[in-house]
Amino acid sequence: MTLSRHPRSSIDTPIVRAGAITSTLVALGSRYDAAPIFPVESMKALVAADLHRTFAPLECGGEAFDDAVARNQCLMTVLRIIGRADLSVGRLYEGHVNALALFDWFGSPAQKADLGQNLAQGAFYGVWATEPQPGVQLRQSALDGRKSFATGAGSLTYAVITAQPEEGERRLVVVRADDPARTDLSQWRVRGMRATGSGLYDLTGMAVDPSHLLGQPGDYDREPRFTTGAWRFTAVQLGGIEALLTEIRLAMSDAARADPLQRAKFADAVAATRTAYLWVRECALRAARDDGDGPAFARMTRGVVERAGLDVMELAARITGTRSAIDGERIDKIIRDLSLYLRQGGPDYARDQAALAWLDHDAWGVEDALW
Repeated sequence: MTLSRHPRSSIDTPIVRAGAITSTLVALGSRYDAAPIFPVESMKALVAADLHRTFAPLECGGEAFDDAVARNQCLMTVLRIIGRADLSVGRLYEGHVNALALFDWFGSPAQKADLGQNLAQGAFYGVWATEPQPGVQLRQSALDGRKSFATGAGSLTYAVITAQPEEGERRLVVVRADDPARTDLSQWRVRGMRATGSGLYDLTGMAVDPSHLLGQPGDYDREPRFTTGAWRFTAVQLGGIEALLTEIRLAMSDAARADPLQRAKFADAVAATRTAYLWVRECALRAARDDGDGPAFARMTRGVVERAGLDVMELAARITGTRSAIDGERIDKIIRDLSLYLRQGGPDYARDQAALAWLDHDAWGVEDALW
């Protein structure tokens, strides 16, 4: 990754720009949740704030940071801010940032030049790896198969997808993602995260030439980056939990604030939220230095964030009552979105694999190992 200082003013930072569009994303989020349709205006707001290029490779118009730690600290805060505003947009943005990282790590100079041109035109990318059996195949110079739960299918400009060649490890392929004829959103009938438009995308017959192949066989699956990268979506989920905590506080009447039992529930919600924050922050730092135990730490972080989310959602219902389930209330939207987003692939398996790592050694690190 190319890192150097950026000439932007200290008052013009990604965090400031993200904060400046928060109210816009909140208002638009309610509209797109009710429709539900892809959040075009919300994505335009990200472009207007230049956030769609912030975490791109430097030569593609991205921001430059002092080092990888500074980059991840900034990214974590931006992901949280966007997640607080609208979890659907946060999910789309996290996928975009994921794709930008893949270009940074594996892209050729020509591919990065194309990326820079596309970003200058406001393009958004996704990363699609989930697929129904037998999966997407790369046969000679064409693809065969479909992706499922493809976030932004038919609306994003491009996606970086995984495909299995006839021999060897799976490859990353850059494809157009905006063909309505290839898109099937008919099964995306969900209570939350409606605006993500996560459906099926048929890649059958799509031509592939060498310029579409990103990196080398097996690059996508290499550890520790593959698993540790989960910290990014936990940061978005954390933003949703933080937003819910904020709404709980606003909803508490004077009578509720005077009730020690209600205050105790609020204290539990604060503790759960901040505990999740500490784990996500630590995981982001470990990802920045490609920590060998990053995968175990990310898996444990996923479980910590999930538990915090479930606890704060329950506490929201107990503290605010029926308000937490009234259509049109922001608390209701956050709970619906968060309850679905926390189902991100295999949380129980991830926690089990984390436990196996900790049983073997204290994955917290040798500098503070308990065993």
